Amino acid sequence: MALLLASLTFVSTLLGGLFALRNRDELHRILGFTAGVILGVVAFNVLPEIANLAHDTGTDFKVPMVALVMGFLAFHAIEKALLVHAAHEHEYADGHHHPTVGLASALALAGHSFTDGVAIGLAFQVGNRVGIAVALAVIAHDFADGLNTVSLMLTHGNTSQRSTLLLLVDALTPLLGAGSTLLFHLPDRGLLVYLGVFAGFLLYIGASDILPEAHAHHPSLGTLALTVMGAGCMYVVIGLLP
Repeated sequence: MALLLASLTFVSTLLGGLFALRNRDELHRILGFTAGVILGVVAFNVLPEIANLAHDTGTDFKVPMVALVMGFLAFHAIEKALLVHAAHEHEYADGHHHPTVGLASALALAGHSFTDGVAIGLAFQVGNRVGIAVALAVIAHDFADGLNTVSLMLTHGNTSQRSTLLLLVDALTPLLGAGSTLLFHLPDRGLLVYLGVFAGFLLYIGASDILPEAHAHHPSLGTLALTVMGAGCMYVVIGLLP
């Protein structure tokens, strides 16, 4: 089941990349809905599962909450470290491009996508309900990853062919990540810490990355409504999961 759902991230990433190659005019609506899906998964599935698992293992609830904060801050620090050089690149003239910067950024996104696959596999170690919900969040998020991979490559002067190749790499890495979790099994307390870290990660990309991007160029009540709709859809979907 984990590998099957992880394979859907391949399709999602490719669609995001192809969208970037053609146009970005409607991206804000997709990202708005995606942010709602991610926040809904955290609120209606991951956090309740953390509470249940903490109770079952007799673990202080503060432990996964500390992991959540550390996960949020760690991903924030990593993202800022990766983007600091790219930000300086925009200070140069328009004709100043460094394809290697785009390549390095795209490879970093591919590494991040590998961890997305690991997240799906570990979530299924907690249970099918958690695994399916996390997979849905990752599938939604990987659309944005595919778009960002192509955008970074093209922005820094790489060819469409090379951008497409890196898109394929990014699309394949979640499958490798999910497959790697078949080789090991975390104990319940380890899974509890993992869920905390992953919840922090989801909150970061939803609230600090995807949602601001959705409203950056096309702020509207329609986009906000789609975010609410995304969260509401996850409330319904998670309620229907076995």
